Amino acid sequence: MANLKASLKDIRKIRTLTNHNRTVRSELKTLVKNFRAAKNGDDKEATKAIARKLVSAMDKAAKRHIVHPNLARRHKVACAPYI
Repeated sequence: MANLKASLKDIRKIRTLTNHNRTVRSELKTLVKNFRAAKNGDDKEATKAIARKLVSAMDKAAKRHIVHPNLARRHKVACAPYI
C-alpha cells in the first residue's frame, strides 16, 4: 500500500481513469458488433450511419490513447467502403 498522500491520490485517479477507459472500450466493441451486423444486412443507410459513428469514436479513442492508433486505422479502412 502506498505511503504518500500523492501516491494515494494517484491510485484514486488511476481507478477513475481505468473505469472510464473500460466504458469507452466497451462502447467501441458494441459499435464494431453493430457495424458488422449492419454490413451483412440490407439497409445501406443504417450501415453508413453506424460506420460514421464507429469512425468518429475510434478517432476519439485513438487520440486519447485509449486504443492503439493502428487499431483505429484498421477499423476506419474497413468502414471506408460503406461511408
